[in-house]
Amino acid sequence: MQILDGKATAKQARDEIAVEVASLKNSGKEVSLAVILVGNDPASATYVGAKEKACEAVGIRSVVHRLNENVSQSELLALINVLNLDAGIDGILVQLPLPKHIDEDVITQAIAAEKDVDGFGAASVGRLWSGLASFVPCTPLGVMYLLEKYSIELTGLNAVVLGRSNIVGKPMAALLLAANATVTIAHSHTKNLKQICQNADIIVVAIGRANFLSADMVKDGAIIIDVGINRLENGKLTGDVAYDEVAKKTSYITPVPGGVGPMTIAMLLKNTLAAAKARGKR
Repeated sequence: MQILDGKATAKQARDEIAVEVASLKNSGKEVSLAVILVGNDPASATYVGAKEKACEAVGIRSVVHRLNENVSQSELLALINVLNLDAGIDGILVQLPLPKHIDEDVITQAIAAEKDVDGFGAASVGRLWSGLASFVPCTPLGVMYLLEKYSIELTGLNAVVLGRSNIVGKPMAALLLAANATVTIAHSHTKNLKQICQNADIIVVAIGRANFLSADMVKDGAIIIDVGINRLENGKLTGDVAYDEVAKKTSYITPVPGGVGPMTIAMLLKNTLAAAKARGKR
């Protein structure tokens, strides 16, 4: 069993990004990311703070717009439009979730495709599923980067993705398909889930249920990617995989914390750099 070290791999990615950002800056181009935070959700504020620090560490200018939780949808759309037109902004990110009176889909689709560094917009999603170059949601992109850095060949593998969210499950399936894996997307209505998982060479778990994937659902030598992050009553963080029992059966596994999590922010930086480079060519 080998642990897929997301913390070390993310640092490697950030170091590579920092070199490219510095090169662009030397040629007169500053890479910039605009982040919009609505309301006072503690988890969202923590995520945004982490993104600010990560940007600063690699030389990307981070511009954070902190809005009152009562801001109207039209006011938020107006700010996004201003940022869409701002030549000094390369990427735009709206931290989710948003207050209930704001339609997240409307907001997501309002971000200009060339600045959609979260990869949530319809244009990005369509290009991803069509096999065209696109911005890819950061968590599944981070999973693929991690697998690549550990030289894990996916061609011909049976892959199971547990979860069908637009942020992780669906784009993860698209990326695995593009890597020539045979992909099954499983969810809460899937029948015979245990048998499906037992046949998988690689399982990506992203359902938000602590310790859901147990050892009896995993075949010997499987690759296990745990995207989940759950806080138990005792305050401990754990993933969607029952790590201690499952790890004994795997060839590779990601820990929680320190696995997929660090990769997500690293890929946000990577997407922002890509946006800056693409805009520089126009």
